[in-house]
Amino acid sequence: MKILFCDEGYPEARRRLAQQIPRAEIAACPRSAVREHLSGVDVVVPYMATIDSSTIAAGTFGLIQQFGVGLETVDVGAATAEGVWVARVPSAGTGNAESVAEHAVLLMLALARHLPQAQAALRDQRLGEPIGIALAGKTACIVGLGSAGSALAVRLSAFGMRLIAVRKNVGGDVPAGVTLTQTYTLSQLSDAVSKADFVIITARFEPGARHLFNREIFSAMKPGAFVINVARGGFIDHDALAAALRSGRIAGAGLDVLEGEPLRPDHPLFSLNVIATPHIAGVTDASYEGIAREFAASVRRYAAGEPPLHAINAPAKPRRLIRTPF
Repeated sequence: MKILFCDEGYPEARRRLAQQIPRAEIAACPRSAVREHLSGVDVVVPYMATIDSSTIAAGTFGLIQQFGVGLETVDVGAATAEGVWVARVPSAGTGNAESVAEHAVLLMLALARHLPQAQAALRDQRLGEPIGIALAGKTACIVGLGSAGSALAVRLSAFGMRLIAVRKNVGGDVPAGVTLTQTYTLSQLSDAVSKADFVIITARFEPGARHLFNREIFSAMKPGAFVINVARGGFIDHDALAAALRSGRIAGAGLDVLEGEPLRPDHPLFSLNVIATPHIAGVTDASYEGIAREFAASVRRYAAGEPPLHAINAPAKPRRLIRTPF
């Protein structure tokens, strides 16, 4: 079996997967050159590469298996019509949700304690500055209360924060030990963000969600609030965020994901109060072990002629061609 990762980054994912399925051939290619690398491929791992109808038609692979959750760059309808399974690895139960939640806390603390300014003060031998902002007693608005959002709610509760949430299912379950002051629907996003000192995006990215955080939403946010994104870069309109930061409406942004990533180091956003990381919220030992385990179990099922785990479609006549024993 040959598995193609459509991104040359994230090398640890391939190493962990190779430990789980040592007989598989695992390759990687630039996300912009997927079609040129499809020869002999059985399983495509999209990451953020576009897997559209023409890409699907150009190959003979029978499974698009994400190494994680997001499948927004995959044309699921075209895959289904061509007999190609599409599957993801849920965040819950793999260590990914907890890892993403921890990284959101990291970005919140780095912004609240003015980490770049503190490091500058240390270099200048200035003590006792800058003054930080405590999380305790502040209000956090979690946008998306799925696995990662729920894991974050548990952690922020321990900091003594007031929690509000924006979610599809307003009456859905709340994690044990967590109290939500209020729950809003997505149509009430403006009202929700106006109450928060920290707004954290943990939602799954879906069609229609691009630039959900635009000038209108940033204008509705509490003056001096922070925004953190550990979901997908497309949620935030970069120009609107930059304008809100320059005006002082938003005090700072913590971004693990960026639209069009990776961005050039001289991108205008980086000259503002932005603390950014290179899409590593879910890149931990625990998360990668859990995801690799579920991924391997899924492709084993596929190789045996069974539906893969956590499939989001059901092709009427699956395309399947495994060239080597597995």
